[in-house]
Amino acid sequence: MDQEPDGLDALAERAMRIHALYDRLNLAARGRTWNREESMLGFVGDVGDLAKIVMAEEGARPHPTAAPGGLAHELADCLWSVLVLARLHDIDLGRAFTRTMAELETAIIADLARLPRPGAPA
Repeated sequence: MDQEPDGLDALAERAMRIHALYDRLNLAARGRTWNREESMLGFVGDVGDLAKIVMAEEGARPHPTAAPGGLAHELADCLWSVLVLARLHDIDLGRAFTRTMAELETAIIADLARLPRPGAPA
């Protein structure tokens, strides 16, 4: 079986430390912390920001007024959200990733085997 991606647990631990800091900030500023649904909605907002930056990079829309490195920042924000959501839902993301990639690999190889080879007579 494939090994868990290196460093994923360390990244998840760091993500949860930042999540705990956000909880402290929200509790002090607003008197409450975000629940899992609100964390998911925050992720959706990050994905929207990521989409805007990628579209701008491809010339499909004006570039947002983000600081240099905006794409890297938004990708990191999205990764943070995924790591936090996995922990909040008690998902072993390393194991789930490894299993999912194995399933996808098997399915894609099977699909490729059913297709005619390029240049082969139909």
